[in-house]
Amino acid sequence: MSSILVRTLGILECLAAHPEGMALKRIAERLDMPASAAHRLLTDLVALGYVRQARDHGDYVLTTKLVAMALDFMGAAGIVDFAQPVLDRLAAQSGEFVRLAVHDRDRLTWVARAQGARSGLVYQPDIDATVRLSCTATGQAWLMTLNDDEALAMVARQGYGQPAEYGPDAPTSPQRLAKLLAEARKRGYAMTVEMFSPGMASMALPVFRPGEAPVGVLSIAGPSIRLTPKSMAALLPLLGAAAHEIAVASASSPLFAARRVEPAGGERQTWQEPIKAAPAPTRQGSAARARRRSVGA
Repeated sequence: MSSILVRTLGILECLAAHPEGMALKRIAERLDMPASAAHRLLTDLVALGYVRQARDHGDYVLTTKLVAMALDFMGAAGIVDFAQPVLDRLAAQSGEFVRLAVHDRDRLTWVARAQGARSGLVYQPDIDATVRLSCTATGQAWLMTLNDDEALAMVARQGYGQPAEYGPDAPTSPQRLAKLLAEARKRGYAMTVEMFSPGMASMALPVFRPGEAPVGVLSIAGPSIRLTPKSMAALLPLLGAAAHEIAVASASSPLFAARRVEPAGGERQTWQEPIKAAPAPTRQGSAARARRRSVGA
């Protein structure tokens, strides 16, 4: 792969993580390249309209060109049309932060989100499109659809999220992660508490149609003081119904159709009978009834 291409994409990813802008020296240091090389690439990106300088000889920031491209892609893929209304409704029903991720080879990427919390503690994570597989409910919900060998191999390639960078209870070994995945399969959904971030909890379900491989993962996240194991069990019918709705609608989306393939080199885990389409459930419903429902969507 061209080193120029790698460096150019590195600059874009670096600036995407710093919307306030970055100085040339800081960009060069972050990407471990000479300042002169970084300057040449930034000059080209400015000429192409992807980057601008906040002022003469000032910090470099991304323009909205990449954002516009992403929105065009998401619109053409149907995410805005069929998924966003479902996420908005689930966020309003749960009162928490909702996200949808899709898979692409060995990675999961968050593509849509909705905030349901309007007051009090509000969980609003940093913008990071790539899902950390080992310590997020989204990642573990995806991994629980694979056999342990393939799941652990995927995490080994990405790396484990360390407690110093993520949550204090983030798993750091294959043994711990395999145990968490076994518990998730038995429970019927993935659940994390203070694994991705201190004071944060989340739950997630894979999104798939019966007889097909998952195309993504739907999650609910919020402060752990509010999103307790008991409240997550009560939210399961809502999450399952929303995942089912997205799975059914995904048949018309080229984004999901291109990803509806069996995982290479491994077999999917199976669960109970998938959740059937039904009127929007209420949050009442016992934990026992919620656990009887499938994670299939």
